[in-house]
Amino acid sequence: MASPSPFVLPPNLIPDEANPPWMNKGDNAWQLTAATLVGLQSVPGLIILYGGAVKKKWAVNSAFMALYAFACVLVCWVCWGYRLSFGDELIPVWGKINEALSQHYLLEQGFAGKFPNATMVFFQFVFAAITLILIAGALLGRMNFYAWMLFVPLWLTFSYTIGAYTIWSLNGWLAVKGMIDYSGGYVIHLSSGVAGFTAAYWVGPRLAKDRERFPPNNILLMLAGAGLLWMGWTGFNGGDPYAANIDASLAVLNTHVCAATSLLTWLILDVLVFGKASVIGAVQGMITGLVCITPAAGVVHGWAAIIMGICSGSIPWFTMMVVHKKSELLQKVDDTMAVFHTHAVAGSLGGLLTGLFADPKLCNLFYAKYGQYVGLFYGFHMKDYSNGFRQVGLQLLGVVFVIIVNIISTSIICLLVRFIVPLRMTEEDMEVGDEAAHGEEAYAIWGLAERSENPRLSSTIWKSGELSPRMMLK
Repeated sequence: MASPSPFVLPPNLIPDEANPPWMNKGDNAWQLTAATLVGLQSVPGLIILYGGAVKKKWAVNSAFMALYAFACVLVCWVCWGYRLSFGDELIPVWGKINEALSQHYLLEQGFAGKFPNATMVFFQFVFAAITLILIAGALLGRMNFYAWMLFVPLWLTFSYTIGAYTIWSLNGWLAVKGMIDYSGGYVIHLSSGVAGFTAAYWVGPRLAKDRERFPPNNILLMLAGAGLLWMGWTGFNGGDPYAANIDASLAVLNTHVCAATSLLTWLILDVLVFGKASVIGAVQGMITGLVCITPAAGVVHGWAAIIMGICSGSIPWFTMMVVHKKSELLQKVDDTMAVFHTHAVAGSLGGLLTGLFADPKLCNLFYAKYGQYVGLFYGFHMKDYSNGFRQVGLQLLGVVFVIIVNIISTSIICLLVRFIVPLRMTEEDMEVGDEAAHGEEAYAIWGLAERSENPRLSSTIWKSGELSPRMMLK
């Protein structure tokens, strides 16, 4: 009996109509998994983080802002957002408008990676969605939900797509120049931090008493959301090589090392300065570490991730705990979840540190272009000073570009929305919160009893949000 030919492929690797020769099944599977992990950061991650981190009367509204943004962004993304961000060039900072719905387009190979456009569209969608949800963090506790419904598609269209095309598209202005943003330190975090702060300026502050005292209604729920956010970052940074390769592995490990180092640094500072270990502070440190490593995750070494974690646990801590209290502007603008510090400061910090620590060999693994991307420290080591300083300059240029674009676009969008509906809820509605905005409550045991048809239960009387003595005596 003749032995089988050594050149015959196993059945699972033979190309067919559903498995074209250019597709790598392993890469496609990992990319869909990574996208799902990032999606879980938003739904339910940030939904329950926001829902637990705010005052009880705002739990439903805060969670709902995140849920709405996730759904709205997906529809806008496939109808026009993706092609504006990654399609054919219109101008060096923006793509041509087009849809990403036809099967002919979706089943073709993506612009990068060995998988179809459908996978890339979904992967890039979850990044766009989480950016809007992060912006929501700066606006919790007072923004008119109808204004938010208008803000989300407008900001996605006229701000996010510009940053994504300029920095991530193969033909984008800063991408062509050689700026490094491995997984969204600029496109997502710096953008959301600046846009959130700008939008908070235009929307206005919460009630004075809410600004003075805004305790989390459920810290354990907040921690559950934070845990999903942290673990989901495995897909956030690990998915950006667009392949299940060694660079993805490095990116994942660096991500968690930096996050852990940053959390510990923030925690130590809290203990040394305030005398108490704050779990809320630990979560802030975790987030700043994750944000800081994002633009660098797969192009720096592990020792650099440690240094970046120390920086991200200390510098945003300083801006939040010290600079914030001395700055009139920072005091005036009511950034509910401190998105400016955790995302704008940490994102720009990560981008600049990338300009120092980026290893040309690791950049070659990611970009397949050796010598174009040279961190300053490696430039000194290689005596390639010009490219080292050039990289730092490009990283700084990216910070300036993202800040300017987001201040201008977010301001125009807020002013436009304000002509249609008020940006801020009324004082009376803000006194009530969820019940006024949505007719629903997060913890509605007594609220349900109050509206019950049972005559005994319907006798519940509320005073200032608490049960009256009459009901408590029954």
